[in-house]
Parts: sequence; C-alpha cells; structure tokens
Amino acid sequence: MKMLTIVAATLALATSPLQAQTGGAVVGTGPGVAAAARTVRVTATITAIDKSTRDVTLKGPEGNLVTVTAGPDVKNFDKLKVGDRVDMQYIEALTLELKKGGGLVVGRTEKADAMGTKKGEQPAGAVGRQVTIVADVVAIDPAKQMVTLKGPKQTVSLRVPDPEQFKRIAKGDQVEAKYTQAFAVAVEPTAKK
Repeated sequence: MKMLTIVAATLALATSPLQAQTGGAVVGTGPGVAAAARTVRVTATITAIDKSTRDVTLKGPEGNLVTVTAGPDVKNFDKLKVGDRVDMQYIEALTLELKKGGGLVVGRTEKADAMGTKKGEQPAGAVGRQVTIVADVVAIDPAKQMVTLKGPKQTVSLRVPDPEQFKRIAKGDQVEAKYTQAFAVAVEPTAKK
C-alpha cells in the first residue's frame, strides 16, 4: 500500500478548506439500475517541507494551507521541492442494480489496490477500493414507495422516488450496491529557471 499514508492525508485536501478547483457529478438511471458519480480535482503548491518529520505544507487554489505527513511508505520523498505542484483527483461512484428473483449470496465484499512510482521517479500514486453489498428485498410499501432491504449487517428502508423504477421491485428480489472510490496524486516539479 505504497503512497497510502500521503494519499489518505491528502484526501483531506479534497474536502478541506483548500476547496476543489474543478469537479463534476453524473447521475444516471436505466431499467432496474441507478448510478451516481462525482469527481473532485484539486491542485496545490508545496510551500514547505520538514524532512525530519516528513511534513509537507500545501497551499490550495484559494490560498489556504494544509499540512500532510508523508509516511515511511511514500517513495521518492526526497524528490519533493518547495514550489512543486501537486495534482490530486478523487472519484467516487455508487451503482445500484436490481437483481430480479434473487439468487445471490447476501454479503459484503471489499477490494482495494494501490500503486506508486518506482524509486527515483517523481512522486505519484493512486489508491482505490470497491465495496459491494448484496441485500434482499424483504418488504415493499407501495403507498410510500418504500423498499426494505436486509443486508449482511443491517436492514434499511429506502424511498424510491421514481415510480417506474419502483414498479420493477418485488419482495424476493435483491439489490446489488457497488461503491467505488479512487484517489490519485501526482507531483510536477517546479520549472527550472
């Protein structure tokens, strides 16, 4: 899980006072499927580096400062320089898919992966994970357009606002939810003078 420490710390940048420079959201539906995704991009500049603590101070597009610690797994820390630009991108997506008639095992699975640069290259890396949950449809309330789902650890009731989607759901069906997160960081060196 190289880069995990700096990526996790830098993830705070995407939701911190540094503010996102750009971003976007996408929502879509189809018969028995609903999906939503968003992307947040942040560019910051390294303003200070404390090599003894491995703290890196970043200045965001609105001038706010955030300090992150590059853990021991971060390769190529020595290549970071004050003035370098740090580009970060965070993506998350949720897909819900109706599985008519059921048949899947109710459960939760998680996959994660990470990658970083080779020794000597400019620091960069990415981490991602996907959580998949399969739940049984155990109750339907047509008057309120509510569906009750029993998953591996809890039972939840959700309102389905789209009448066409609601009509497709029956007790005994299943819903498969996939939540995906990905985060990438790349450092561009300061232009040589």
